[in-house]
Amino acid sequence: MRPLVLFLLAFWLLGCRSKTTPLDALRTREVRLPGGQVIRAESAVDTRDVLRGLAFRDSLPEDHGLLYFHARSGYYGYWMYQVNFPLDMIWMDDNHTIVEIVENAPPCKTAASKCPHFGGQHLAHYGLEINAGSVRKYHLQVGQTIQW
Repeated sequence: MRPLVLFLLAFWLLGCRSKTTPLDALRTREVRLPGGQVIRAESAVDTRDVLRGLAFRDSLPEDHGLLYFHARSGYYGYWMYQVNFPLDMIWMDDNHTIVEIVENAPPCKTAASKCPHFGGQHLAHYGLEINAGSVRKYHLQVGQTIQW
């Protein structure tokens, strides 16, 4: 009986909220760029999500991205196999400092074995993929810090 009461109480409290939360906000986190702009980023933490990345999608909403959380710092190259739109890619170290940027990585429409890899030249712990043109739009540079 007690778990049912707690469930009903939680359900009632959610219903009392004056402002609804869009589903998008439940699946994403705020990422604050050096200039103060905020983008919504999905998180890729487990191996399956990291390997899938943004594959099989046709677009990414404006001011959205995918934030990769690698288990440890390393040299992580990304590729565009099965990604259908160009991306800007950003790598960050343990302190969220940008260590590498690749702009306008094109989709790869060939066999996986022929798709180029991008980045991975600097030790990084996190990666962020955003729509192509966003690095210029937000004036992102190596040495700046991104917060989340």
